[in-house]
Amino acid sequence: MRFTRDELLSYRDATVPDLLGPGLRLLFVGINPGLWSAATGTHFARPGNRFYPALAAAGITDHLIDAGSGMADADRGQLVARGVGITNIVARATARADELAAAELRDGADRLAAKVGSLGPRVVAVAGITAYRVGFGRPKARLGRQPETIAGAELWAVPNPSGLNAHESVASLADAYRAAARAAGLCLPGNGADGEA
Repeated sequence: MRFTRDELLSYRDATVPDLLGPGLRLLFVGINPGLWSAATGTHFARPGNRFYPALAAAGITDHLIDAGSGMADADRGQLVARGVGITNIVARATARADELAAAELRDGADRLAAKVGSLGPRVVAVAGITAYRVGFGRPKARLGRQPETIAGAELWAVPNPSGLNAHESVASLADAYRAAARAAGLCLPGNGADGEA
C-alpha cells in the first residue's frame, strides 16, 4: 500500500482505535499515531517501524506481523489472545511526535491512568522515554521498570520503535519488550510452561 503526501496529510488529527481485549496483561502505549498509522487504522504501521519485528524477536508474537497495509484480523486476534493491547498517550495523529505540546502529553497521561484503571493490565509499557518524561512529569526517568505504578499496574518506559530512534536495534527493542512481557506474565519461549507469574 502506498499513500501520496497529500493523502497522508488528510489524516492529520485522525485517531486509531485501541487494540484491546479481555484478559489484558500488557498494554503498550505509543506516543501518538503517525499519519501512516491513521491511514491504515493500525498502530505502529509505518514501513520501517520496528515494533512488530521486535515483538516477533521477543517471542511475544509467533510470527512477524505485517501492519504496513493495516493489520489482519488473525494478527489482531493473536495479540488479544496473548493478553497484549495497544493504545497511545495522545490520540490524534501527527506527522511527527514533536508536533505535540507538553500539555497534550500530560493530559494524555492522565487519561491513560483512567483507562488503565478500568482495563486492569499487569504492566503498562510506554514506548518513548522523552514522551514518558514529559507526560508523567519525570524528567530524569530512565528506561525500564519505573518506581511508581499507574492505576495499580507496573509502569515501564521502553524504547520507541520508530526508525528515527537510531540508538536502538530490533534486538535491543526485543530485549526491552521481552522484559516487560515477562513482568506481565506472558508465556514466552524460555520462561516456563504457562508464563504465569
